[in-house]
Amino acid sequence: MTDRLSIDELLDGALVPTAPASGVDIGEALRRLAADASGARPSPHIERAATAAQRLAVVCRWSINSAGAAEHLRRLAAEHPAAPVREEQLDVQGAAVFACLLSLTGHPLSAEFWWGLAAGAGHALSAYCLHLHHGALGEVREAAHWRVEFTRAVDDAGVDIIDYLARLEALASYVRRHGSDTSTGPTARLEMEVARLAAGPSLIARRPDQRLADRLLEFTRRA
Repeated sequence: MTDRLSIDELLDGALVPTAPASGVDIGEALRRLAADASGARPSPHIERAATAAQRLAVVCRWSINSAGAAEHLRRLAAEHPAAPVREEQLDVQGAAVFACLLSLTGHPLSAEFWWGLAAGAGHALSAYCLHLHHGALGEVREAAHWRVEFTRAVDDAGVDIIDYLARLEALASYVRRHGSDTSTGPTARLEMEVARLAAGPSLIARRPDQRLADRLLEFTRRA
């Protein structure tokens, strides 16, 4: 990632003579200077944020492609999408899938809300997604909070936290290296359905409906 500030500082501090010395191409010198600066290693917090964003995208793509994703979304859906979500009606896996769809299609605030619902109900992967979501935004305190909640959720489920994280990291590393049809992002058709639910006066997307569940089923069954 190019650090624009460092490039600007280097260019601002460069001494450019009013008349070029014989045999010196000032333009070429400046281009080389900019190229050298662009190759500088990003700061640690930028690297951490980029890594969190990349891992979040991998986990989200895996989630929407996983077996049963559309069925969980269908269970969460209601005849009236604008109806309030009641705890007894909440399919936590469906809420997590919907949040991942929202994140991948450019609705981070809505994704945060739906992950929060699922994480509050003890869904470990949603808490992990919130940890990565805030980490990608550089929100250190929030990321740390959700890392703790993720650890608690895994512990409550009786799962080894080290093994759980190792599996997630192995998934992220595999996709980074090889790519996979099972990690495909949303199609334009699916993205349009999410945008339909996100449209309106509210800042938070309405709960999913059967139409979105049908589109997700088509997406997961694609050749």
